Amino acid sequence: MVTLVGKQAEFLDALKELIELDYDAVTAYQAAIERVKNDFYKEKLSEFLTDHKRHIVELSEVMERHGSLPPEGPDMKKHLLKGKIIAASMLGDQTILRAMKDNEIDTNTAYERLNHHADVWPNAVDALERGWEDEKRHKAWLEAQA
Repeated sequence: MVTLVGKQAEFLDALKELIELDYDAVTAYQAAIERVKNDFYKEKLSEFLTDHKRHIVELSEVMERHGSLPPEGPDMKKHLLKGKIIAASMLGDQTILRAMKDNEIDTNTAYERLNHHADVWPNAVDALERGWEDEKRHKAWLEAQA
């Protein structure tokens, strides 16, 4: 799935979409963790899940400091992402990891866009940079495994 997150003209709108994408990632990681058989994979995916939860907290705090209410959950994409993981689980751990890698491509793209957004808020820079570094690490690990 190709994401449009970060293409919004208003930074606030882009940030809201990014938080929703992180919620979607949490849903997908939870589904993947429930379905992978390999304990090492479960451990690593749990680590990435924790990163996405931290991104939600940090980016929500940024929105709140600007007087905006952050999203409180995923958007409708969560059903597509979770469904993709459930379908992949029928074919084994490697297929699940490939599906998660595809999801991480979208989060990497979104974080890159937000980091380079023309109207990025100065108080969002650190959280966005940390998030992007996490996303790059997630994607690299998944590419190496899948």
